[in-house]
Amino acid sequence: MARNYSTRDYLRQLPGELLVRYFAGHAVLGEWDAAALAKDKRHALFESWLALPAGKRQAMDAEMQEMSAQSDEKGFRGIVDEAAWHLRNDQPGLEAFTTLLGKLANHHARAMVTFLDHRMYWRGACRFSHADGLPYWRKRLHMGHGAAAVDDASLQQLAGMIRDYFHRTEGRGNNCLVEPLRRGNLDYFFAYPEDFSQQSPEWVDGQFKDQPHTPAFEVVFVYSQTDGSLDLNFRGSYKALEPLQAMFAKVILKLPDLPPDPKDARVYDLAPLMQKSFDFVPTVGSGITRVVVRRLRLSSTLHKGERIALEADTLDDPKAVYALKDKLDATGALAHYAVTQVELAATVQGVEGERPKTVVVKITHPNSCSLKHDGLDLVLREMLSASGIEPKEPDGAKRRAG
Repeated sequence: MARNYSTRDYLRQLPGELLVRYFAGHAVLGEWDAAALAKDKRHALFESWLALPAGKRQAMDAEMQEMSAQSDEKGFRGIVDEAAWHLRNDQPGLEAFTTLLGKLANHHARAMVTFLDHRMYWRGACRFSHADGLPYWRKRLHMGHGAAAVDDASLQQLAGMIRDYFHRTEGRGNNCLVEPLRRGNLDYFFAYPEDFSQQSPEWVDGQFKDQPHTPAFEVVFVYSQTDGSLDLNFRGSYKALEPLQAMFAKVILKLPDLPPDPKDARVYDLAPLMQKSFDFVPTVGSGITRVVVRRLRLSSTLHKGERIALEADTLDDPKAVYALKDKLDATGALAHYAVTQVELAATVQGVEGERPKTVVVKITHPNSCSLKHDGLDLVLREMLSASGIEPKEPDGAKRRAG
């Protein structure tokens, strides 16, 4: 869920010298210097801000909301990942950049320094952190391992196919733009077809009226050449998913047809989590300091649909869920139940000066996991793998494959 934005609160988060630089770039509030912008003076700064002409405030408000949205762990990782692409042939430069950001006071300062001094990283970083927050991705495996085409002709062809598809099936999509980005070993493609025209109540030059506008909607493709997989995010009709995958396969991967998509047979091995003695194994340098099981869902092995959920407060007792399970075990109530879902709380160290954060991870049998495949989520997936909880082919499937 997006954080609530408040200009007054945002102005309190930034070092005075950065605010002075930002305001100087817009030629406003020149009466304020870094010394005057002590934390306890920010209320007076906000009053000066409110006195600015509306046009000046609106332009800066849009920028500050964008910087605020980028001011968290997800946004920071997006900045570093985009910088890594630009500096892929300059490892010392990348290390110097990340060290510079790491020494800043907080993520708000890191986002503003990037916006002010490294604008070439900004657009891609915002795209990545936005994609990291999107729900309901659809994964398709067996897409081959060919390189993704990012030439202008291929991008224009994909944009044209997306435009024609939505224009023909839904009456929208008269225009479309496709932007490619590289993130580590992943290829991102952000497509922006034209949506239906809309009217919304807005204030325009001090007048309140219905303002017509034509927004874009969004289709995001993430291709892994290493895994041969395609993740697709589209908030629209389910019927559009396979046609969109087929367009990508034909135009970007140069495949003659969309490959078959057999059901993923891998399963998470959740059985070890029934034992109180189970310990997670964080990988070296991951920053993971604590992992607790805070909820178990048990399903009957005798009667389909019968479930028991065990949930406890693990703040003081990391094994509280297991203490509750032991009580039920003593009655024999769990003799014919197996764990089919687990909810974890992982504590991860923040960047210098930041508080540790807690990430909730939900794993559901057979092969569903709430983690994505980027940034901090990838670190947590590596921890699951090191702990023996990674998804595996069932023994029967292995024998058949052999």
